[in-house]
Amino acid sequence: MYVIYGVMGMELEVYRAEVFDRARAWIDLNPEERRRRGVEACRDQDAEALWNLTEAYLTLHGSSGTATSPRTLKAYRWAVNRFLDYSAHQAVNLLRATSGDGVRFIRSVEAGGLSASSTRVQLAGVRLLYSALRWAEVTGVAPFADVKPVRDKTAAWDKRTPYTHAEVQTLLEAANPRMRVLLLLCAHGGLRVSEALALRWEDVNPAARELTVRQGKGGKQRRVVIGESLAAALTILPESDQVVGGSYPAAVERLRRLCLRAGVPYRGHHALRHYAGTRLTREGASLDDVARHLGHSALETARIYAKWSDEELRRRMTGW
Repeated sequence: MYVIYGVMGMELEVYRAEVFDRARAWIDLNPEERRRRGVEACRDQDAEALWNLTEAYLTLHGSSGTATSPRTLKAYRWAVNRFLDYSAHQAVNLLRATSGDGVRFIRSVEAGGLSASSTRVQLAGVRLLYSALRWAEVTGVAPFADVKPVRDKTAAWDKRTPYTHAEVQTLLEAANPRMRVLLLLCAHGGLRVSEALALRWEDVNPAARELTVRQGKGGKQRRVVIGESLAAALTILPESDQVVGGSYPAAVERLRRLCLRAGVPYRGHHALRHYAGTRLTREGASLDDVARHLGHSALETARIYAKWSDEELRRRMTGW
């Protein structure tokens, strides 16, 4: 059982300690015993043991170590379990899997209707599984080393369009005080919904007009400048522990209901974050400023907002 994504302070330390304790069950074994258990898990198609081995490898050798988010671990586990189900039905020998087996699995994933991004997650997860098996000296095969998913032909800026300014204003007018803060945290502050739900009052600095986001993507921390609308909305809420709090499923349901009530097409919380990036770009902010506000590590990611905010071509075509 994983702690909810976005936990902080002591809970985060406990979570990371639990991850490392699970990893030690494999790390502390002598190499021969680790290999024996890995071979046995492959023979028995033991999903739990194979995932534990994979997680141990990721904790030890992954770039994030114990800071790998529960959400990422859940996605990789989903990939590993899906491949094990496929292997069982197709009689794939895990210890002797070939590149042909790898290609057929990924093509079956694509044929199942998963998006290109979800397919890439599947590929990353099964590659991680085999990296763990090679680390444990269970097998030397790498059936996914040369496998490539079908190229996504949909441009990044066409996948998830942001809410329009009018839609955001309509949602804000129809929202209660708590929901209004959540909307503004995402649409003005540019926070991911997990970051917004995890925000605590101790991370709000009204005098400096900024927030400290302590649980960003990949465990990063950043400071976010806030505007007058969000600052005013925050003053209405009572201070307790978390500013908004609640679970992700509950937040999704609240936004769905609000969109239905306000007559706005539901696009999810991330489209609010996209609105923030698009509005900043449209108002002349540099890509560096947009990337810093949203917590992007690469300017190329922020370039998507320039595509959404570009009205020059539309103006040029007017009257043709």
